[in-house]
Amino acid sequence: MIKFMKVPYLDLHAEHAPLRGELSGAIEEVIDAVAFAGGPFVGEFEERFAEFCHVEHAVGVGSGTDALWLALLALGIGPGDEVITVPMTFIATAAAISRTGARPVFVDIDATTYTMDPAGLEEALSPRTKAILPVHLFGQMADMKPILEIARRRRLAVIEDAAQAHGAEYEGCRAGSLGDAGCFSFYPGKNLGAFGEAGVVVTQSSKVADKVRMLRDHGQVRKYQHETLGWNSRMDGIQAAVLQVKLRALERNNQRRRDHAARYSASLQGIAGLGLPACDPRCSHVHHIYAVRVPMRNEFMRRLQASGIGCAIHYPVPVHLQQAYAGYGLRRGSFPVAERCADEFVSLPMYPELTEGQLAAVVEAVGEAVEVGQPI
Repeated sequence: MIKFMKVPYLDLHAEHAPLRGELSGAIEEVIDAVAFAGGPFVGEFEERFAEFCHVEHAVGVGSGTDALWLALLALGIGPGDEVITVPMTFIATAAAISRTGARPVFVDIDATTYTMDPAGLEEALSPRTKAILPVHLFGQMADMKPILEIARRRRLAVIEDAAQAHGAEYEGCRAGSLGDAGCFSFYPGKNLGAFGEAGVVVTQSSKVADKVRMLRDHGQVRKYQHETLGWNSRMDGIQAAVLQVKLRALERNNQRRRDHAARYSASLQGIAGLGLPACDPRCSHVHHIYAVRVPMRNEFMRRLQASGIGCAIHYPVPVHLQQAYAGYGLRRGSFPVAERCADEFVSLPMYPELTEGQLAAVVEAVGEAVEVGQPI
């Protein structure tokens, strides 16, 4: 047995410690330049992130939620429209649709990848459908080929929710580069995290990029010249400077996450009662979250925590069962795969800075928590 070792679910101290001097210097540059809201630091980060995503344009905004909302607005989504998405996601995905005045329409997820099941799309389509919003859940891209084929045939927009998929790929294409727009969050715990709230919309379309730029800045194209009703959703200079520093290490850190995930999967393979995440061979997974599936989840988590292992749940209540969407009249049984996953998911520690000893401690604790003969 490995000596008791406490392993936090997330360790931002470990991430920031080696970068502290560089990050402090970057922030001081913003202070010296007095470039706090938008400005050159945001512009430089936008250029670098567009290059990273293999797209023409990146537009920094105030959060990942704003990225989704403004991308939908820029693509003409509004009252009376329907946007197809999934119930297994953070509520921001659906809320951004609702805030445009459109209606989210849900389809279930694939039982293996946990991303949108394209087989459910045709049935969900209606004359009011204007867009499809797949979610690249946990760092793995959705099955984009059939989604894009349906969208092209029906002349629908595709907005990628890539909030957990910075650097993920599908058949060699980066997250955010396949749809009409891709939306990223830089919440501090993400693979690329800011020192607060920030997000970005990426796109190949200059028209979409220009519209998002206008919408994020009160609908103005020039100072005091407002062509439409927008909002204040500018990325601030300090967040852009911090993200610029961290972006340089993102490829390396994503590979570390892949290595950690491979270690988990190899060590935990074959344990009865434990479902492991699957990687679509067409995808390059960036493992923002490593979620296993277990019955009797509460007891499993209690045992992990008693062993010093941090864990979390993403997400315990699917969106269609949230009180905020009670008016839709959807009940348990509407989307059985998402519902079962919501009951069984447990997220294990996953970040680049995990040590060999910490990984071994997690593996041992998980094995003991589901040991044969011990009821979960």
